[in-house]
Amino acid sequence: MASFGFIEPDLDFIAQVNSDSGLNLKKCYQCATCSVACTLSHNDQPFPRKEMIHASWGLKDRLIANPDIWLCYNCGDCSTLCPRDARPGDVLNTLRKMSIREYSKPAVMHRFLNDSRKLPWLFIIPALIIITMGLVTGLMNLSPGGERIVFAHFFPVLLIEIIFIPLSLGVALVFFLGVSRFLKDMQATYERLGKAATSPIDFKRFLITLITQLPAIKKHERFSTCSENKGRKISHMMVAFSFTSLAFVAGAFVFALYVLNSHGPYDQINPVKILANVSGIALVAGSLLLIRERRANIRQTNGYFDWYLLGLALFLGITGMLTQMLRLADISWAAYSMYFIHLLFAFNLVAFLPYTKLAHLVYRTVAIAFYHYVKKEVSK
Repeated sequence: MASFGFIEPDLDFIAQVNSDSGLNLKKCYQCATCSVACTLSHNDQPFPRKEMIHASWGLKDRLIANPDIWLCYNCGDCSTLCPRDARPGDVLNTLRKMSIREYSKPAVMHRFLNDSRKLPWLFIIPALIIITMGLVTGLMNLSPGGERIVFAHFFPVLLIEIIFIPLSLGVALVFFLGVSRFLKDMQATYERLGKAATSPIDFKRFLITLITQLPAIKKHERFSTCSENKGRKISHMMVAFSFTSLAFVAGAFVFALYVLNSHGPYDQINPVKILANVSGIALVAGSLLLIRERRANIRQTNGYFDWYLLGLALFLGITGMLTQMLRLADISWAAYSMYFIHLLFAFNLVAFLPYTKLAHLVYRTVAIAFYHYVKKEVSK
């Protein structure tokens, strides 16, 4: 005998998806072209067709904590082939943004970061924090002297640590709390949909699955199977390589400072410095390619959420490279000024990481690992 159930559509959720995506969910008439066209869609749980159904019915609880929305790389195949121009790829992109808003708290940060009118404050506030901390501690030297430009004379490493270490710990806490809820809700969602056994997550096995999936995620292997916008893989990898390598460079310089007692500035032929320069160039080039690709794709929905991160990555790279060039040119006032501006962009990157599109790096990785973890557990 067939079983019946009741659903409670969230009309506000439907309106929010339509508003955020700039689309109309009613355009979709469930022809399933999107799932057939998608090379990433799985036979046992094809997307994005079911996500389009759930979104148009207002079933928020089946979407926000569903790892399937993160299996999509928004390459555009489904949107290009959709006969009704319902743009499933853009809908899933919107759902991912909503998922980040759900799990990265406090919510006020999202309202602050998704309003272009507040953009100046994202730099004014960090500037006030940095200057205030520098003057209160007496560590910031507004008139650095010396025969050569040394940024530590202007802004000591200790002052950077006083500001950025607590900031980084706060960001880590936001991600820890968000990912913990995300994992718990994904398990509940899969159980409700009959895709996972009712049991708590074995975190040891989950971590092993996550580690084994990292190489494929980092290399964007599944992106290569897409047809539309396939070239985006290169620009994405350039930016991903830059952030990963620059994080390694920062760690290497900290190690050199505190373990080897080696102080900068370092020679241009230093291997770590070479890696830093290559990463900076890749960050600028990759960001420019991503911007060009977005501008060229006039059918893709581009909002402030997307442009803020691209602009942040681009100017983080530009200010970093200009800071070094001005130091080498021995233009002290310009070099120190550019270094301060670079710190403001670095503050934005770190402080707002859980609330920007860069949070995809965390939530997508966790979701993909969870999908493969459940697949292994069910097959046992």
